[in-house]
Amino acid sequence: MRVMSVISKGVLGAVLTALVVLGAGTTAGAVGETGGGTGGGTAGDAVGEAAGQVAGLVVGEVVGAAEADLAHHGHVSLWDGRVGVWLVTENHGPSDVVDATVRLAFSAPMAGGQELPPGCLWSSSRVVSCRTGALPDGGAAGELALDLRAVGRPQELTVDVSTAWRSGGVDRNSVNDRHRVLVLATGDPYVF
Repeated sequence: MRVMSVISKGVLGAVLTALVVLGAGTTAGAVGETGGGTGGGTAGDAVGEAAGQVAGLVVGEVVGAAEADLAHHGHVSLWDGRVGVWLVTENHGPSDVVDATVRLAFSAPMAGGQELPPGCLWSSSRVVSCRTGALPDGGAAGELALDLRAVGRPQELTVDVSTAWRSGGVDRNSVNDRHRVLVLATGDPYVF
């Protein structure tokens, strides 16, 4: 019985909050024309329109966020337990990106104690994360080259390449910055 009382009070609080918000909209002049309409709008119309806009914000994109289409291209090779990754990150715009991080996840663990290029770090024995630096609209980061040793001599492995982070912005085309590459131990370059 006590639980029902607590739940009822919570629901009552939410309803009262909604009524206060609706009332504030009415006293703030929400009655009448809304958003350049031709008259006849009511506070309910304004609230409905606002609720639709809020719902769009929750489900849709970040408001005011710049759009930047990042793309990762390169190739991966595997030979004698060594993994070579050559990668270029590009920004197809339309906005500049101050910084981004590319994530390389390997299906096989890499041997410990390997030094990485500046701007890269080990996230785990299977994951390397590298900073791209600034990417202006239409620009590219310099080539990233990794020469790693796998634990043992795998005959194949997969490498997942993806954007782990970008400084603000929305990428509506994430297809070109997410790749899964199957690499056989042939020494051949597998292009992505």
